[in-house]
Amino acid sequence: MLTSLLRRLVSVLLWFAAASVVLVILLRWLPPPGTALMVERKVQSWFSGESIDLQRQWRPLEDIADPLKLAVIAGEDQKFAEHHGFDIPAIRAALLHNEQGGSLRGASTLTQQVAKNLFLWQGRSWIRKGLEVWYTLLIETLWPKWRILEMYANIAEFGDGIYGAQAASRQFWNKDAARLSPAESAKLAAVLPAPRRYNAARPGPYVQRRAAWIQRQARQLGGGAYLKDE
Repeated sequence: MLTSLLRRLVSVLLWFAAASVVLVILLRWLPPPGTALMVERKVQSWFSGESIDLQRQWRPLEDIADPLKLAVIAGEDQKFAEHHGFDIPAIRAALLHNEQGGSLRGASTLTQQVAKNLFLWQGRSWIRKGLEVWYTLLIETLWPKWRILEMYANIAEFGDGIYGAQAASRQFWNKDAARLSPAESAKLAAVLPAPRRYNAARPGPYVQRRAAWIQRQARQLGGGAYLKDE
């Protein structure tokens, strides 16, 4: 019986691995019809009784303003062009910080955030973290960096029910994502740690400080030249 159960378990794992590889390959070329995070938010709205209208409009990377691309890298993952999915020094620093108590600190790269938001549920568990590692490895192996950035910019949550740069730009400033200014881009990137708590169009002191820091970091990275070089 134990041998039979092990065979079935191995078979399930192999089928899952094969299906996830095929799915990641397809999404290398195709826009996703939705994400796991969007589904989770919709289900939460049903249980809470508060309706939510999901706003999202896919845009290719060339139709998203360079300042926004640079802002999310500067604010979320400055080693994006260098790592292979995981920022090991940042992970070690976060683990050390969390062991010392206080507020929990994360160290997720853009690739990890894409893996989590696209395929997985929210929350903290070893199973979810293991699946996040698996999908992160697949994405880094099968997608170029520009596709990871394009996916991130199109599925990131920028507000309650607002997903992607185009929907956020339309909602907050009534313009296309291609026309976002550096200041507007920095404010969008500044709310990413808690997009349902902060508002990019009506920034409080925290968002203003973080947006200013992101703009400084973007300049230190090299501005538009950084995107061309990397």
